[in-house]
Amino acid sequence: MENKAENPSIPNEEVKGPGKLARMFLTLYDVYKFIARFFKEGFLPPYELKELFRQCYEIGYRSALLISTTGFITGVVFTKQSRPSLSEFGATSWLPSLVGIALLRTLAPLLTGLIAAGKVGSSIGAELGSMRVTEQIDAMEVSATNPFKFLVSTRVLAATITIPILTFYTAMVGMLGALLNVSMSENTSARAFFQSSLEQITFLDFTASTIKAILFGFTIGMVGCYQGYNSSKGTEGVGKAANSAVVIAMFLIFIEEVVSVQFFSLFRT
Repeated sequence: MENKAENPSIPNEEVKGPGKLARMFLTLYDVYKFIARFFKEGFLPPYELKELFRQCYEIGYRSALLISTTGFITGVVFTKQSRPSLSEFGATSWLPSLVGIALLRTLAPLLTGLIAAGKVGSSIGAELGSMRVTEQIDAMEVSATNPFKFLVSTRVLAATITIPILTFYTAMVGMLGALLNVSMSENTSARAFFQSSLEQITFLDFTASTIKAILFGFTIGMVGCYQGYNSSKGTEGVGKAANSAVVIAMFLIFIEEVVSVQFFSLFRT
């Protein structure tokens, strides 16, 4: 086929790139290759343990204050909002159990995932995006360093490991906030509160929350790394990578939440 510049008689439609549907499938294929490469290289030596521990510190410790504040406020507000409804049926004694089940099953994993998507996902996307546009990743390849293993694998593994830990930490802090509200309103002891809240929680609840948190962590790490690692167009691409990492990660977390709730409900009936 002749070049458009050499033969202006060629219509514009013949030189257009792939359509939207084709680009979508190409993007899905790139995502598939990116994930497959992670599973191929992420668990094979050499292991970047120092970088992995550093990323766990960055994701976990530096997110603790924000998650603590959010979890505590959630426990206080949820308890305060639930009491009037229960008191209408004379079932305020069930309030600790309701708070414990709600926090562990849904609120803690979802809150932790959304907060981490906003804080951690954007940070990973912006960091790797800036390294891509400044050609630091290309320099690592030239220096015989595997940038994918050092930059991507460590961050995805760190997010997958850390988010479950933060999830149970969020649940614990939320329970402390609920305890404060219950103690101020009903003068309930901490021992009675925790006994009542934990007696209705089953092993399935812990398992479901752990699996959801692992999925959320993997999603946040993978989306942030993919957007940053494949960014372009200079500083504009860095901002777009950070923004896309947050939006896509949050959207996928909601989808995973809906699917996981439907799945685990099959084992509760």
